[in-house]
Amino acid sequence: MRWLVLCAWLACAGARADAVDALREFAREAKTGRATFTQVVTSPDGAKKKISSGSFEFARPNRFRFAYTRPYEQTIVGDGTKLWLYDVDLQQVTVRPMGQALGVTPVALLAGGALEQDFELKAQAAADGLEWVQATARRKDESIGFTSLRVGFRGATLAAIELVDSFGQRSRLTFSDVATNVSTSADAFKFTPPKGVEVLTP
Repeated sequence: MRWLVLCAWLACAGARADAVDALREFAREAKTGRATFTQVVTSPDGAKKKISSGSFEFARPNRFRFAYTRPYEQTIVGDGTKLWLYDVDLQQVTVRPMGQALGVTPVALLAGGALEQDFELKAQAAADGLEWVQATARRKDESIGFTSLRVGFRGATLAAIELVDSFGQRSRLTFSDVATNVSTSADAFKFTPPKGVEVLTP
């Protein structure tokens, strides 16, 4: 019986190590990438859910584009220097310095250039058909806005990111059609505010 328990523990430990290795390999080898995503935000009591979807594209280091298409159009672009957030319905653009806005966020984990420097990685038990890695920010910063961040892999393929904010709200991005080291356009990571929109620099 003890041997069975030991073998099961070793198998689990091996799977967990693979999950951490998968994230490290993704950060090291995936210089560019793109995917579609669905984001589900759940209230602390689990009663309310908000669902949105769109596409994601990145080129290391620190260049990315999130394009939300449903239910509202919103574009978030990191050009390596500045972070732009364009809300189509509000006709409003918010722009901030990249370093101030990116910090140790999920986007920094996916598209940044210093994974091990910014995050402490710890494998978690498999769940929902995925292997999970807990990523804890090494730098303590009250502006981070979340208390828990983890990344899910299906084999070596990025599958999900889940975070819990300081209010207990859970947000999960599930990725599909993931492709890495693909050709990307430099224009994808540039943003020029459309004429007539309000530009805010908080």
